[in-house]
Amino acid sequence: MRLLSFLNDIERALLAESPVVDGGAWETTRIVNFHHGLARLTLAPRPAADLPFAPGAIFLQAFSLADGSQCVKANLNWKGSEALPIVSVYSTPTTNWKLEASRIASTWLEGPPAAMVTSAAMEQPVHLESVAS
Repeated sequence: MRLLSFLNDIERALLAESPVVDGGAWETTRIVNFHHGLARLTLAPRPAADLPFAPGAIFLQAFSLADGSQCVKANLNWKGSEALPIVSVYSTPTTNWKLEASRIASTWLEGPPAAMVTSAAMEQPVHLESVAS
């Protein structure tokens, strides 16, 4: 697996799964650091596209596991969201990297997961006592 090839596959999957818009649906920027095994794809809907998607980024980290196999971790984020889901892809003899790129693209296009809402009524007061004298 090559990091830049995998990043390209993710970008192609995003384009394939996005609505068809003249000039393309996305403005993209890429950064790749091969030495550290890091890549970033920044995405923003084109202003003329009028798409219901928030801008954001997909960060990739490629590394070797203890057994010598490869792993790629994709961190997904969206502007205005604190959600940071992670999608991990482990290299096995049956890994289909294009399918995994499509899975990451689909997850990003679904948008941020719903945040867990907590209310003050759900929180219980906690009384702490000192154990030191």
